[in-house]
Amino acid sequence: MKYSVPQTLEKIARILNCDYVGDANFPVFGMNEIHVVEPGDIVFVDHPKYYDKALESKATIVLINKEVACPEGKALLISDDPFRDFNTLTNHFNPFVASNTMISESAVIGVNTVIQPNVFVGNNVKIGDDCVIHSNVCIYDDAIIGDNVTIHAGTILGASAFYYKNRPEGYDQLKSGGRVIIEDNVDLGALCTIDRGVTGDTTIGEGSKLDNQIQIGHDTIIGKKCLIASQTGIAGCVVVEDNVTLWGQVGVKSGLTIAKGTVIYAQSGLGQDTEEGKTYFGSPAQEARSQFKEMAYIKKIPEILKKLKNI
Repeated sequence: MKYSVPQTLEKIARILNCDYVGDANFPVFGMNEIHVVEPGDIVFVDHPKYYDKALESKATIVLINKEVACPEGKALLISDDPFRDFNTLTNHFNPFVASNTMISESAVIGVNTVIQPNVFVGNNVKIGDDCVIHSNVCIYDDAIIGDNVTIHAGTILGASAFYYKNRPEGYDQLKSGGRVIIEDNVDLGALCTIDRGVTGDTTIGEGSKLDNQIQIGHDTIIGKKCLIASQTGIAGCVVVEDNVTLWGQVGVKSGLTIAKGTVIYAQSGLGQDTEEGKTYFGSPAQEARSQFKEMAYIKKIPEILKKLKNI
């Protein structure tokens, strides 16, 4: 998430009421999770296991809960609770703004686009030309929808990320300040749920087609011309490259990369990255050809045991 106006290290520290290490005028351009950070971004870290990863990332400002040596060319924000303070920054720079109309006055809707009854379109939403948005679709703030997109009834774009910190008093949610982006020529089935990014974008690539009742987690990127069948669930921060096919009820673990041209058969559970152009099956999903061979061998076990018994 980039700030509309560049900030300084001192200004950010004042918002958080925390100490800092570095030049007071050190530039701050935005904030992001570690997998999408760029120079000028703030990244937060609150566990020693991830200190080095955060300090060595592309982020040039690290919001951290320990005084450590500051890497050259970077700055630190010293906080007793980086998770809380990251939420503070999200609320400060991208606060929730309540709507009082079904279609926000700040929304931009393209030529020949049809908005059916009972559709909600939030603040700063942009919808392209020649789209059809069916009844009871909810499009949360800041979503961007391209041209020639069809969204069927009951689909929700932009709900919060499923991202929580376990505290003694209960679960604390990491606020979502990102967006949903739907590129040109995408079809979304009925009752799909596509969560917004925490700080970045959840993206559905050009020409991809989604069936009904599909869940796409925060910051996931779906490539071009992908086919995703009903009841598939994809966790957050997954990269699905172009021309991937996921059949019904596939489950995908967070943080994976599904390589170009991958096919995953129905009811598979994917827990590792895939190789380009290969087909996978099972739970945990493995390369389909080897899985089917193993299943054939297993069927032969009773016959083998019977032969051994007769020896």
